[in-house]
Amino acid sequence: MSAAHPAASPDSPVGGPVDGVAVPRLLRDGRSLAAALPDLLMEARRVALTVAAGWHGRRQGGPGETFWQYRPFVTGEAITSIDWRRSARDDHLYIREQEWESAHTVWLWADFSPSMAFRSDLAAVSKRDRSLVLLLALADLLATGGERVGMPGIQRPLASRDIAERLAVAMTHTTLATALPEAPPVGRFADMVVFADLLDPIDEIEAFARRLADTGMRGHLIQILDPIEETFPFSGRTEFRDPETGSRLVAGRAEEWREAYGERLAARREALARLTQRIGWSFILHHTDRPASEPLLILHRRLTETNRDAGLAMVQGGG
Repeated sequence: MSAAHPAASPDSPVGGPVDGVAVPRLLRDGRSLAAALPDLLMEARRVALTVAAGWHGRRQGGPGETFWQYRPFVTGEAITSIDWRRSARDDHLYIREQEWESAHTVWLWADFSPSMAFRSDLAAVSKRDRSLVLLLALADLLATGGERVGMPGIQRPLASRDIAERLAVAMTHTTLATALPEAPPVGRFADMVVFADLLDPIDEIEAFARRLADTGMRGHLIQILDPIEETFPFSGRTEFRDPETGSRLVAGRAEEWREAYGERLAARREALARLTQRIGWSFILHHTDRPASEPLLILHRRLTETNRDAGLAMVQGGG
């Protein structure tokens, strides 16, 4: 499926290619990203605050060194577990519980390929900017929950409250032009979250997902589309340009393509949904004219579910 857009998109690349990407465009896109990241980080903070009230990490009782809570002693429990100092304050016996320290790793990735720079008049932000806001907001929320967050090839996983800032700084010093990341270090019970338009060849996406799933890594694919890519409202003579290759295609009557385009887009979405279902991953569709908080709330539920399953597996396996 082509990732072509109306020719009113940014200029086609010029200059000699490096790994298939024109050097001037890489430099231009890198400067554009560096200039936009401070504002995107602020927007990410705002989005994170809107969903933070319902966001929780994996805090629960279990082995660890950090105090979590006192709870009443229950008959049958070991006497050695009683906190006598706390119990001396009144007529009840209390158990001092520690917090279960089992933070896992969440790898984040945003599609940096040229097609993500597209923005139509139907949306206030480009696909790239929305994906970065989601990535940074998710990093901030995960860090608040005590999780380790990393970005393949850019930032090693850290459990740091300023991980969103670290990622933003790291991205400004990296030339990025790939839709999917290199496979991160294998880590069982880790998660991979990818924000992309997922318009690349479906076999490449499937190979990427299966390679990670085979290691035991769980994944979440978030497809980010501009609303115009969903509705295809074009009519009459229209010129489309593929931002990946610069090739152009002219439709004499674009409205005659609408039905076939819609069928191919639906078929791709169904293929992605089937793929993620088969390998135990999740798939979320998001349009850039919708609030950024929507996919984050869904992701919270998905990550919470997989985290709970991972914790159960660790307990059962003695991990």
